[in-house]
Amino acid sequence: MLISSIKNEILTAVEAACQNQFGQKPETLKLGYPPQVELGDFTVECFPLAKQFRQNPAQIAQAIAAKIEPSKSIQSVAAVGPYLNVKIYNRALFGGVCDEIVQQGERLGNTDMGRGQRVMVEYLSPNTNKPLHLGHIRNGVLGMGVSNLLEATGHTVIKANLVNDRGVHICKSMLAWQKWGDDGTPETTDTKGDHFVGDWYVRYAQEEDKHPDLEQETQGMLLKWESGDPETLKLWEMMNGWVYDGFGETYQKLGLEFDAFYYESQTYNLGKDLIQDGLQKGAFVVAEDGAVIAKLPVDEFGTQRDGSQKVETLLRSDGTSVYITQDLGTAKMKFDEHQLDRSIYVVGSEQNYHFQCLFKLLDMLGFEWALGCYHLSYGMVNLPEGKMKSREGTVIDADDLIEEMFQLAADEIRGRDSEGELSDEEVQKRAFAIGMAAIKFYLLRVRPELTINFDPKESISFDGFTGPYCQYAYARCASILRRAQMQDFASVEADFSLLGNEEELQLIRALIQFPEVVEEAARDLSPARICNHLFTVAQTVNQFYHKHPVLAAENPPLIQARLALINASAAVIKKALALLGIETLEEM
Repeated sequence: MLISSIKNEILTAVEAACQNQFGQKPETLKLGYPPQVELGDFTVECFPLAKQFRQNPAQIAQAIAAKIEPSKSIQSVAAVGPYLNVKIYNRALFGGVCDEIVQQGERLGNTDMGRGQRVMVEYLSPNTNKPLHLGHIRNGVLGMGVSNLLEATGHTVIKANLVNDRGVHICKSMLAWQKWGDDGTPETTDTKGDHFVGDWYVRYAQEEDKHPDLEQETQGMLLKWESGDPETLKLWEMMNGWVYDGFGETYQKLGLEFDAFYYESQTYNLGKDLIQDGLQKGAFVVAEDGAVIAKLPVDEFGTQRDGSQKVETLLRSDGTSVYITQDLGTAKMKFDEHQLDRSIYVVGSEQNYHFQCLFKLLDMLGFEWALGCYHLSYGMVNLPEGKMKSREGTVIDADDLIEEMFQLAADEIRGRDSEGELSDEEVQKRAFAIGMAAIKFYLLRVRPELTINFDPKESISFDGFTGPYCQYAYARCASILRRAQMQDFASVEADFSLLGNEEELQLIRALIQFPEVVEEAARDLSPARICNHLFTVAQTVNQFYHKHPVLAAENPPLIQARLALINASAAVIKKALALLGIETLEEM
């Protein structure tokens, strides 16, 4: 019997007992887990039943327990205070879990919670004036992780990337290259395209104090761009093309995928049109200096220090757009093109106020779907050296960090390969997978809103709360299963009634809970829940096989039962890692 059927059997038995004892079925029932495995495998909390049955929850628990007899799966039911603790026969519990995990295959942990819901997850949103940095890595792995969780729970997910490809900051790189670039290219300088353009952004910052007229020239270039000046557009397209080539290489390294790309250069005019509509409807007004502004509701945004009403600028007095202009256009384009139920923006916490304004402006324009917009805010990423910067050229580039993690992983692998048995190709393959696991797990293991202090050496450790530790747990399971294939156990049937020690019970509980954790993580938009549960499974399976022999167990039926438990554990670890965008290795 599958574990899902066992859960239904428990709930049916409790419903029947309530009908028998109180003359009606319970309005709500939820299965949980006792705090210690020796107390039982499942628990039913009776607090919600107290109001319905007008009795003390402890008395309700005792009455229900007395009405439930042992069955094919249920061994016993005991009332402990306001809780019903249910013990399942080991053969049903372990057999049911292991069989269901094997049957689910790639759909392991998947549910239909979000079936019929169309959700766009917008993440990364790079600027085309510099390479991606560590903050973009956190954004990217968080966006992919959330997308994977939503897909696993039945949502239709559109992964989107809004590219900030226009504006003053882009013109700074363009102007610097135009003045001091000597017609150099990524090819002639042997430089990755996004790094090449980023170098000119840094050069602009270095020259800014020496040349006070640069700011005015930059604004002039922006006006030329917006008016469609051919030479300016040609330069813009060329330099953006260099950046996109570089971005593509980094996306591939990080395993980032997108279903839709949006470009500010293609959406800001739609934003301007929406602002004109808002003016006609009276939602927005023209300020004294000619800028278009929105007056923000005091009850939601408060007031300025002088007590005046807060406003948001939508168009400058010269008619040029601001950051929020294109965001308005992009938001409408998204919902028009994809008929979305929800639109999730994965953007750093420094933009919290911006998105509060954006969603309010969409509401002021009369878009009912504005209620489906959500800002998934995340915290800063710090390194031992301090916060990241970009204008000064001291940013921790994504490519540099990936290379550093690769080298750290390669050193660790070679240190463990004392006999030199691994080829250079195999070392590189493993090092890349382990390095990426270290980065992704470390950035996803904390809740999105929290600031992270990223420690490369700690993240690469094979011990502790890290990606490589979880990869290693999978590799150990895979090794045991490979060795089992070399021995003749296939003709022996597993006897799951022989399982039931504390470590086995802890492990089977962690496996049972996996689909529930996936749903909770998707509901909270928090891959950290997966990291925590994955680490629990990895720790528990390690404790299990270190304390209890698998291939050297007392008899073949017990060996097969423990092998089934190892196989189920490996499947859960692999799926959890996949949800985090992390590759498994059969050997480490």
